[in-house]
Amino acid sequence: MKFAKRVEQLPPYLFVNISRAIAEKKKQGIDVISFGIGDPDIPTPQKVLDALIDSSQKPENHKYPESEGLPEFRKAVAEFYKDRFNVNLDYETEIINLIGAKEGIAHAALCFIDPGDISLSTNPAYPVYEIGTMFAGGQTHFLNLEEKNQYLVDFTSIPTNIAKKAKTLWLNYPNNPTGAIAPISFFEEAVKFCKEFDIALLHDAAYTEVTYDDYVAPSILQVEGAMDIAMEFHSLSKTANMTGWRVGMAAGNKDMVNALMRVKSNIDSGLSQSNQYMGIAALKLSDDWYKQNNEIYKKRRDKVVDVLNSIGVKTVKPKGGLYIWTPVPKGYTSAEFAEKLLNEANVVVTPGNGYGDAGEGYIRLSLTIPDDQIDEGLIRLSKIRVSS
Repeated sequence: MKFAKRVEQLPPYLFVNISRAIAEKKKQGIDVISFGIGDPDIPTPQKVLDALIDSSQKPENHKYPESEGLPEFRKAVAEFYKDRFNVNLDYETEIINLIGAKEGIAHAALCFIDPGDISLSTNPAYPVYEIGTMFAGGQTHFLNLEEKNQYLVDFTSIPTNIAKKAKTLWLNYPNNPTGAIAPISFFEEAVKFCKEFDIALLHDAAYTEVTYDDYVAPSILQVEGAMDIAMEFHSLSKTANMTGWRVGMAAGNKDMVNALMRVKSNIDSGLSQSNQYMGIAALKLSDDWYKQNNEIYKKRRDKVVDVLNSIGVKTVKPKGGLYIWTPVPKGYTSAEFAEKLLNEANVVVTPGNGYGDAGEGYIRLSLTIPDDQIDEGLIRLSKIRVSS
């Protein structure tokens, strides 16, 4: 049996190896604390679950959904964008429902990339940007994110011949894995760059609602002219602790949204309508709910950063996202330091090079594990000694 080259070239998904490492330790009877995977431990809000229970009792929600999503869901997204970002969207043409943002991000490449085409993507980055491009037959030109530039793309560093060939540019702020944030002026620069070279601008905005220290993340659609060239992907997975319910959306340029709808309508049958009603309830959560939810992560962030600094792993507090991104001590690779923490403390972290070769020399820790496990993990980490 022969498999397609795209499958043969496909690396194991990053977190598969983490899960295997945990399973191996458990076989040995060892309790492992994992800071590896960003899956919120805080329950989905009860009012969101109530929406599922109520809508699931209605026969009209037992049928195939439409690929673009319920009008009621898309209206709720439009209201969210207006209230949150002061962006006006036409729910009929400029918004589409997704089976989680990951699905939409993967399918987006099929809208823009033909075999041999170039996509611009950051490095390190969420792996799906590159994988989606590969599935479409394209190639990724990586834009290295550097600490000295606050992990923002330097558009002047992109060769003109590459920019002229590029079909898409992927951005993600607040950023996974680095936790970097982007000012609106950066998005203005991105829109200008993409307009100059006729590039589809794709922004993964999954973490805009997970912020700290009074920081408020912008939407790229707030930028003048962005609606001519941009599409933004949102997810309720991190926003409302709904990873398992797979509720996401994309919004932006109507032609780009329509292209994604056409791809999706030929590949999937849309998201369960009951899950979409959950999404409607989640989009209407109060500001107080967001503040309380983020306060839990903020306290965890502060504890983790303080312990890492205490053992000589120099770390700064991110203002957005669910992750701590920090350089490993001198003398270690990302994998070597992650292995040291696993072997000496039974603590799992993610090696930075799993997000691209520019992530070498870093590790990522997630804040999405219960407080008792956080505390136990930090007790273990506090006993680690690293060479100065």
